[in-house]
Amino acid sequence: MDTVELKLILKLLTFEDYRAPLSKIQLNPTISETEREEICGKLCDRGFLVCSYKISKFKIAPPGKFFLKQDSDDLPLTTQERKVLRASAQGRITAKETGIPAEERQTVIQSLAERGLIEVKPKHQKIQEVWLSERGKEYLQYQYNPSESCSVLSPELLSHYIQFLRKSFQEVLPAQSMETKTLSDDKILLTIEELERQLVTDNGLPICHLREKLHPLLSREELDESLYRLEQLEKIELTALRTPTAYTFSSEQIDAGIVQEVGAPLFFVTLK
Repeated sequence: MDTVELKLILKLLTFEDYRAPLSKIQLNPTISETEREEICGKLCDRGFLVCSYKISKFKIAPPGKFFLKQDSDDLPLTTQERKVLRASAQGRITAKETGIPAEERQTVIQSLAERGLIEVKPKHQKIQEVWLSERGKEYLQYQYNPSESCSVLSPELLSHYIQFLRKSFQEVLPAQSMETKTLSDDKILLTIEELERQLVTDNGLPICHLREKLHPLLSREELDESLYRLEQLEKIELTALRTPTAYTFSSEQIDAGIVQEVGAPLFFVTLK
């Protein structure tokens, strides 16, 4: 994750419910409003953030024209959606020119846009509010390493990050210690994905790195069980270390693999 992307996520921690108008998130004096919106859009596309947006201008798309030509009440269009399509059939119009009540406009227009029935230029779709998604929270809880981005963490951001962690673990672990909490499969898969990007290995992610990242959240036995389960669900693939001498792994790292009754230990994990 880029430094400026990380800073935007951390800035959200300073707002209530980790939610704020994008215009309130100040990153750097050299970053323009357009660049800030592009950064936010990329984080939304990757699932770290969720946003609400406003469409100011649009025109009907070919599928929308096709729908208007059909004389049928069975089409998946509401009365207001038909009205918007008819209003935009002659060319690009503003949201106000749709003729539907202001409180309904964006809901109707965005529904049509998401279904490809109207065309919206990027400059006419503006992010309004942004908030931290569940994936974004999990990234900060289990994968973010502050030591790798010291320049991003001001004393204020560090304080809010610590408060976020405390609150998160109080909610997730109300009656259990961190050592006995079993992580969900999604969190394990997310950690594997992040480590694969960081380490860029040829044969897969060595399990020793995964154990180190998830300790003490998962014991050795708990992680083994989780990996076997994920393999059965065809989410991952586990492979053995066939020729240890061909690698530079330490004996401790090799021992961190999954021992099998027959054959070499399972050592690499790869997402499918």
